[in-house]
Amino acid sequence: MNNVIVLPLLIPLVTAVILIFCSKYVCAQRLISAISVVMNVLVALFIVNQVNHEGIQTLHMGGWLPPYGIVFVADMLAALLVLTTLIVAAGCLFYAFRSIGEEREKHYFYPFFQFLLAGVIGSFLTGDLFNLFVCFEVMLIASYALIVLGGTKRQLRETLKYMLINIISSTLFVAAVAYLYGTVGTLNMAHLSQRVAEVHQDGVLSVIGILFLIVFALKAGLFLFFWLPGSYSAPPAAVTALFGALLTKVGLYAIIRTFTLIFYHDIGGIHAIIGWMAAATMILGSLGAVAYKDLGRILNYNIIISVGFIAFGVAVASSDSLNGAVFYLMHDMIAKALLFILGGIIIASAGTNKLSEMGGLMKRHPLVGWMFFIAALALVGIPPLSGFLGKVLIIRGGLSEGHYWLSGLALASSLAVLYSLIKVFMGAFWGDVPGPRDTQQPVRIHRTAYAAVIGLSVMVIVLGVGSEWIYSYTSQAGAVLSDPSLYINAVLKE
Repeated sequence: MNNVIVLPLLIPLVTAVILIFCSKYVCAQRLISAISVVMNVLVALFIVNQVNHEGIQTLHMGGWLPPYGIVFVADMLAALLVLTTLIVAAGCLFYAFRSIGEEREKHYFYPFFQFLLAGVIGSFLTGDLFNLFVCFEVMLIASYALIVLGGTKRQLRETLKYMLINIISSTLFVAAVAYLYGTVGTLNMAHLSQRVAEVHQDGVLSVIGILFLIVFALKAGLFLFFWLPGSYSAPPAAVTALFGALLTKVGLYAIIRTFTLIFYHDIGGIHAIIGWMAAATMILGSLGAVAYKDLGRILNYNIIISVGFIAFGVAVASSDSLNGAVFYLMHDMIAKALLFILGGIIIASAGTNKLSEMGGLMKRHPLVGWMFFIAALALVGIPPLSGFLGKVLIIRGGLSEGHYWLSGLALASSLAVLYSLIKVFMGAFWGDVPGPRDTQQPVRIHRTAYAAVIGLSVMVIVLGVGSEWIYSYTSQAGAVLSDPSLYINAVLKE
């Protein structure tokens, strides 16, 4: 047992409670939040190093051995995603310091930020489905507060839609958990994998698996993404960056974990459905990204494209595609946070989110312009940036398993990403400033915002240039996904 692996969950929970009592002291909240996130990054680095040298780490809460007690499991996939989550959180937090507004800061923005982190990290580390549901709810309740904080009419309207969809998906989640427990008598993920293998994945278990797929697809924005473009456009840029980088990725993680550990036997059934959903997601996301001329909508549809691309890697379920899905998931979390923070800076500088009313920002903010260009190239998958290796591995896995049309579609979606982001780059940064905005005073970008985007830009470059070194870690995560017995033996100590 290793008590350290609960620290990434415990630190934001304790921090959130402390921050509740500091709600009127903005500077104190900023300082405590920053110290908490930086300390947690160091803890996550320690856990990644420990998993690398000693193998999968587990913690049995209260000393109750699985499958009867609560268990936390840090395999390389969970450890890497926790670390990436905290890097993203640090960037979003530093950007929020001067962009979110003191009114929101005094109305518990930072406690809700920490509670959301606790829910996300708990989702990655938990070893049973019921606690996955609990962590999902912690994350979602915090997100409800963050999306409505500020109380504009648009936020209230989109919050109602966002809450309704998530309440429905949570209800389906509880039903799926109940049916699964009633069928096999356990909710521990490792034990579930054994039980499902014993009774074979057919009949009622296939139906339960599809029900889980619907639940997680709703949360990830996989095909069932109709709620996402509007909901993610409503809150301030710092919140949107946090949501775009983390929330859909928790849904994707749940799909990856569930359909490589529990329901992995029927590759021609549920995995085929995931493949069709991935294809539809990439097509519809590409159409939205290309068609819209609203910066927020373009960036939101780019989230949808990446969700479909990662799901394609899960559907193929080969060693290459799973390794690529892990690598690309890490890349996409960091790159999307960077892209949305830069998008917030662009909108604040231009005073509008319409591309037709932007222009000339390169003269005022050249560093922002070139960092946006780097983020765009990374998301397209241009070497040597972070998106390249993940895309190569996923597409190579697809081709090797005979998924030619899906691989071609994935490549075409990359062209849609390129077109949509270059359209933003040309529209926002080049040309002349239209209309009366020529006379406006330049918007000042604060040092903490620059620290956030420069830090995330460096990470995008490091993930690409150091991809061979990073791959030595992501391949360990992929090995556990390809061979569930590694996870089962570590948890059940067989």
